Amino acid sequence: MPVRRVVPNVHSAALPQSAEFYGELGLEEVMNHGWIMTLASPDNPAVQLSVMTEDRTAPVAPDLSIEVEDVDTAYAAMVRRGAEIVHPLTDEEWGVRRFFVRDPDGRVVNVLSHR
Repeated sequence: MPVRRVVPNVHSAALPQSAEFYGELGLEEVMNHGWIMTLASPDNPAVQLSVMTEDRTAPVAPDLSIEVEDVDTAYAAMVRRGAEIVHPLTDEEWGVRRFFVRDPDGRVVNVLSHR
């Protein structure tokens, strides 16, 4: 399963202050939906960090996101494994197809592909 990127998701009640803080460390805002914002390195855009207050369309906020080449194949693999699916495979309005799965240590992983 080819992985395109892995992005940690930091939970925050103060998105503007977080953007300013991480901006001082060299990250720039590349996406902002109001409840989730992604910051990236201008020199290496694949280096990213998402800061979020909540997840607007899922029951929990994920701890990290893994972008895969084929989210349907990843979903089928997690179902075969018997992993806990926390949020079903869903086409989101902002152009991703995703699901949430709980890892063996209890972390919630957002597995996604861009459509």
